[in-house]
Amino acid sequence: MIRWTCALVGLMVLAGCRSASLGPDPTEAAGLPPVPREFRAAWVATVANIDWPSAPGLTPDQQRDEFIAILNQCTELNLNAIVLQVRPACDALYPSELEPWSYYLTGTEGQPPSPMYDPLAFAVKEAHARGIELHVWFNPYRAGHPTHRGDHAPTHLINTRPDLVRTYGNQLWLDPGHPEVIEHSLAVMLDVVERYDIDGVHMDDYFYPYPVNDDAGNPVPFPDDASYDAYRAAGGQLARDDWRRDSVNTLVRRLYEGIKALKPHVQLGISPFGIYRPGHPSYIKGFDQYDKLYADAALWLAKGWVDYYTPQLYWPIENPDQSFVGLLRWWHEHNPYRRNIWPGLYTSRTGDGSGRAFRPTEIPLQVRWSRILADEFALPAGHVHFSMKALMQNREGLADALAGREYTEPALTPASPWLAERRPAPPTPRGYAVDGDVLTVQVEPASVADARSWVVQAQRGGQWSSAIVPATEAYAGLQLAGSGEVQRVAVWCIDRAGVGSAVVEVPAIE
Repeated sequence: MIRWTCALVGLMVLAGCRSASLGPDPTEAAGLPPVPREFRAAWVATVANIDWPSAPGLTPDQQRDEFIAILNQCTELNLNAIVLQVRPACDALYPSELEPWSYYLTGTEGQPPSPMYDPLAFAVKEAHARGIELHVWFNPYRAGHPTHRGDHAPTHLINTRPDLVRTYGNQLWLDPGHPEVIEHSLAVMLDVVERYDIDGVHMDDYFYPYPVNDDAGNPVPFPDDASYDAYRAAGGQLARDDWRRDSVNTLVRRLYEGIKALKPHVQLGISPFGIYRPGHPSYIKGFDQYDKLYADAALWLAKGWVDYYTPQLYWPIENPDQSFVGLLRWWHEHNPYRRNIWPGLYTSRTGDGSGRAFRPTEIPLQVRWSRILADEFALPAGHVHFSMKALMQNREGLADALAGREYTEPALTPASPWLAERRPAPPTPRGYAVDGDVLTVQVEPASVADARSWVVQAQRGGQWSSAIVPATEAYAGLQLAGSGEVQRVAVWCIDRAGVGSAVVEVPAIE
């Protein structure tokens, strides 16, 4: 039973600000060198088995092995988050009383893994053990994808609530304007927030579907006459396009409210189509999500209904009509609540064999530009790769290039200070010992139990070394730079909002 009430949230959350001033950064006050902060993530798509699992119907052991391989590659690349698709089309990659098991997991929709396990619980546990955030990715409206094979499960909405489902092109789609669709999608997403120790909820650019044409090339209208007629009959005054946008706005707003009522630290991220509207900025041309997907993506950012935005900037830097730099700057400029802006990168376009394939230098350049613009707007840097497959395949040496130049050291995920009421309690150190060039620190396990990660920093011979440690670990081994005696060792932690604690000095173990 989901226990949430939007009324509990109030205007303060709607405005996107819970925290009072947290004061100066404790690491600066303690004289510690900064530890890098950057959101380095990849989407892990399950629809059509794009990233994971590699095929429907693998054994649970094969599925787990493949997911561990993804996490290990993240660790090798110093990525610190993944965005895992758990609801591709009104189905679930976890046990759910609301929707059936996904075809992409077991090969038969509605059939659980055998032997039984919970893929999402496994993913969360293994990611957190490596200090990697796990954000769950939902498609709020898609109900059936053309790669699905076989019949839909008796518990799928096409069978239990056919009145909510529409056929559009070669896909099934929930009717976003039907009030019960909003209620159902909210229930599905908030059920996961309540039951799992996730770090974020994520939605991509699929709101109303991308338009399709008939055989004569004419646009096919989305079949929502019944819902719109019912709205008008009940006294609704909005024109159809505005009514559609209002329905999507309602879902986004209520999802943000519901997440914060349940677990305020869980972030909501949205990755809209990268162009808000053609002409924004003036030289931009292309698809109009506001007019075609009924997604008023600038409004959600302006209202503070999100914690981070990942606009899908899937064009090369040198493309003037869809300028990567110009569009990213535009999203930063239209961000009054100073939410984190982390562009989505079309990493899988690298070496894909098409005529539009990216050169191997394109994505590293986009990573650098994302950092330049984040610095320009005094916000934390970050980006998300679509998708993990290209990094697993190391296309044209891209993964090696990122690891060797862009991701040379680990980074903490950035803070969302508006989600924190106070700084977390600092770790309680037990002490450190040195063996050659290796320093080992131990903390009381309970003192980091509610943290996201903890950090150890050590100074020897005037040089500093640091390590980021998952909160599941009470020990940290650190390779020391410099030579001579250790001059100083300090620890601190970040909470689930990424906010840092006070710094604690660590004594040597006698």
